[in-house]
Amino acid sequence: MKTKILILISLAIGIFSFVNMRTITGTVLNKSDKMPIPGVTVIIKGTSTGTVTDGNGRFSIAVLPIHKTLIFSFVGMKSKEVKLKTADSLTVYLEEDASELSEVIVTGYDSESYDDSNNRVEQKLQKSAAGVHVSPSIKRKKEFNRNYFTDKEEEKTNEEYGKFVENKFVEVKKDALSTFSIDVDRASYSNVRRMLLDSQLPPKDAIRTEEMINYFDYNYPQPSKESAHPVAIHTEYADSPFNAGLKLFKIGIQAKKIETDKLPASNLVFLIDVSGSMMDEAKLPLLVKGFSLLVDQLREQDKVAIVVYAGAAGLVLPTTSGKDKTKIKEALEKLSAGGSTAGGEGIKLAYKIAQENFIKGGNNRVILASDGDFNVGVSSDSDLQSLIENKRESGVFLSVLGFGLGNYKDNKMETLADKGNGNYAYIDTILEAQKVFVTEFGGTLFTVAKDVKLQLEFNPSHVVAYRLIGYENRMLQNEDFNDDRKDAGDMGSGHTVTALYEIIPVGVKSEYLKSVDQLKYQKTKTKDIYTDMLSKEIVTVKLRYKEPESKKSMLLETAVLDSNTKFVSSSENFQFASSVAGLGMLLRDSEFKGSTSFDQILETAKKAKGEDAEGYRAEFIKLVKLAKLLTNKEISNSGR
Repeated sequence: MKTKILILISLAIGIFSFVNMRTITGTVLNKSDKMPIPGVTVIIKGTSTGTVTDGNGRFSIAVLPIHKTLIFSFVGMKSKEVKLKTADSLTVYLEEDASELSEVIVTGYDSESYDDSNNRVEQKLQKSAAGVHVSPSIKRKKEFNRNYFTDKEEEKTNEEYGKFVENKFVEVKKDALSTFSIDVDRASYSNVRRMLLDSQLPPKDAIRTEEMINYFDYNYPQPSKESAHPVAIHTEYADSPFNAGLKLFKIGIQAKKIETDKLPASNLVFLIDVSGSMMDEAKLPLLVKGFSLLVDQLREQDKVAIVVYAGAAGLVLPTTSGKDKTKIKEALEKLSAGGSTAGGEGIKLAYKIAQENFIKGGNNRVILASDGDFNVGVSSDSDLQSLIENKRESGVFLSVLGFGLGNYKDNKMETLADKGNGNYAYIDTILEAQKVFVTEFGGTLFTVAKDVKLQLEFNPSHVVAYRLIGYENRMLQNEDFNDDRKDAGDMGSGHTVTALYEIIPVGVKSEYLKSVDQLKYQKTKTKDIYTDMLSKEIVTVKLRYKEPESKKSMLLETAVLDSNTKFVSSSENFQFASSVAGLGMLLRDSEFKGSTSFDQILETAKKAKGEDAEGYRAEFIKLVKLAKLLTNKEISNSGR
């Protein structure tokens, strides 16, 4: 009888608690600048129940009457406990904590300490004030789980990045043409973000400034309905924020957005690396969650096959209709990692399956997901490049998704994407997977223009020299522009591409112009150079592209007139893009950064944040603050 009474009392308490449950909503802001903070962990004290703030710093969490306190925590900020009172809406201010950045934070995961011989000393569970789950990007492979900032040399990893030399200023009288392939890859930005959030300054070669700029959507106007072209060119010209007296020229290309229900049918092959190097939580487990998000977007007319590779390659799911979502997800969830990495064999099998199920007029694509650690069979950069160049002639496109840290091979992943008529993204969190597979679903998978090339001709009447910011790995010979055999970048549905040139105008002296002796045999008469002095055209922009199934290119062309626009009067897109470029130059310690500073970037980015519905620009502002703190700490440590 007593037992029954106790059970009834417990049920009554549970029902009473449920009935009295309330929802607490609010916003988390940075105390110093009142800007929203996305990604803040919000936990009910004494429980493992929590949530994370969205892109605008907002949160919502259900609490019981017995819950009295919420804990707010974020990397680089002081954790804060807030007692719950009668109000159901909160505004919480967090303060920056520079001391927290001196440690690698691993929350809610096992970690191991190592001595100087890399032998395990002890295993422990590190916890933050919240003591709960955080983004997989924070978890480090155990052999790299030591403090990055000690008095000793920084811990070395096996990550690999292709080396490149930053573009320099080119004098118009020597070469008035600048030619390059567009780039819609965004991998560098999310990879740099991962390192900054992990309290680590990225190596210079990991910073591809154009990929950082193009991570953001600038929402340029769509091609007009009257236009026969699937892309449109938008330009802007104003004072440079980097170097006094110089100008900044922005080119924005907008691809036509096709509504999801009108997209052609997809023939997809998921090519998944299940080798031993993919065991980490931020690799195969995160990969499976990301692909599951993609599966949710598929329609009945779409079809998917799954190929895996480790020591050998194999087909684990034959081509299956997109309506069989449960079957596809079950195949994904059964994957496990182990063995060496025969990436080349996996690529060959994936293309074979894609070609066997080819949809004429459809979207035929291999989606490769790996950490790039190919070590069996075809594995060198040159061999992989040759393999992919041969396969792209089949009409099957390639998307490349990078995962993980510690032994990440960015150089190989970029090579595959560049040569395979595809795009390249680095996925460090489930939120990034959602951005790639859900928010940008059409752009990621559906190509509307391929082999997109730009060629600019600068007018010597107005321009002495120019410098393309970024795109070092995308430069082309001038004659390549009219050569339809030359491969270039592709644009998907709704994609935007942005490129920035810094310009030295006529009449401005600059330290970037190096002195050379006057040419003896190529003297040019002054009147020839300034024949067009009355013209207001600064530059002519030409764009070539091919339709997805065509081998013949189409041409767009526009001339840009001189303007006397001050930087502060330029558009939000112009100012924000320049802020991202500025961060790239500071992280690379570019010789062309001029007067650029973290404070200047912060001020500009805050003013140019705009609507920012997804919160990506607000996140960028937070990363600039982290980069400033880490840079100052590195300078301080080097001065010891």
